Parts: sequence; C-alpha cells; structure tokens
Amino acid sequence: MGPSGKGLRILQRIASQRPQTVEGERCDMCAVPIADAHQHVVNVSERHLMCVCRGCYLLFTDDTAELRFRAVPDRYLSFPNFALAPGRWDELEIPVGLAFVFRNSALGRTIAFYPGPAGATESELPLAAWDDVLAANPALTQLSADTEALLLRVPEHGGEAECFLVPIDACYQLVGELRRLWRGFDGGQDARRAIDTFFDTVRSRSRVAKEPS
Repeated sequence: MGPSGKGLRILQRIASQRPQTVEGERCDMCAVPIADAHQHVVNVSERHLMCVCRGCYLLFTDDTAELRFRAVPDRYLSFPNFALAPGRWDELEIPVGLAFVFRNSALGRTIAFYPGPAGATESELPLAAWDDVLAANPALTQLSADTEALLLRVPEHGGEAECFLVPIDACYQLVGELRRLWRGFDGGQDARRAIDTFFDTVRSRSRVAKEPS
C-alpha cells in the first residue's frame, strides 16, 4: 500500500476513535450530560439559574452556609388564610394581577417580577407596603432567600387573592412559557389558559403552610 493509502487508514482510525458528540443538556458545573428534567442552583451574585446534575446540586443544599451558589428546593406551600387588604395590591405598584416575589440576599431587598410580552419585568416593592402584607400574613416570612418565591395572583374581577410558596425555577418556567404565548395587552386566551394550568399544578403539589406559633 502506498503512502497515501496508509495515511488514509490512519485518518479513518482516528475518526473512529473520536469521542461521540453527546446531544442534550449538560451540567453547567461539571459538564456531565443531564436529563431534560433536572435540578437547578442559583448563582447568588450573578442572579441567574444554573442547570446541574444531582451530584452538583447536593453540594449546595445547606441553606445556612455562606455560599455563592444555592440549591433550589422542591417545596410547594399554600396559604389558605392569605389576606390582602383592599387597595394593597395597588400600593405594591404591580400593574398586572400576577407576580412572584423573592428576597435577593446579594442586594438586600425584596423584588417582584411580573410577566409580560418581553418576559419578566422587575419591580422593587415599596418597603412599607410589603411590610404591611407580611404583618397581615406572618407565615410568609418562612420564604428562603434567592431560591424560593411567593407566587401571588389577584383576580381581575373580584374574588380572593391567592398566594403560594414555590421554587423560583418554577416561576421562571412560567414566565418563559407566557413570553412564548403572550398576545396583545393582556396576554390573550392562550396565556390565560397557561396561567390557569400552572396554578392547578401548584395547588396539587402544595401542602398547607404551618402558621407561626
């Protein structure tokens, strides 16, 4: 066999030994392949979610430690006695009837996000108005900073406001879906159906929160 034939065999052998490309998502920390359904940690300083494998997730589950990353827990709580005084929602300066609220430890303040055609819009809550909500609902103070959110919904045409404690990644999942479906000023029928379906799922997964003694 001539030199060119020998070189071709070497190239074929190298190609056959080349690592196969792995399709799908990988852990943002260690790069191992992960399933479509996976867990998340929050990069606290940079304020974003990271997709991680189970091993990396478990490294950051101690919520009492001073960590740059925090694992997002899988906790869903309902607050059947949630009370929102008339006019309180307007005082919170949230222009739509749906928002999720969380405590940002890096910034040292409570922040609300609400959905819209551009995704999630951030709103810094008026401190006095939010303190009044917490005073009327002391069970809400068990919220974990950075990794959990209070999901609030106020019906447009009357009815009782709802509040749930949910993992913060669930909120971002909802916002992403609404961004895809949103039409017009109020979101349209598809967005409203997605919100209803999401709340049905949250209700089914939630256990009633314990009231502080």
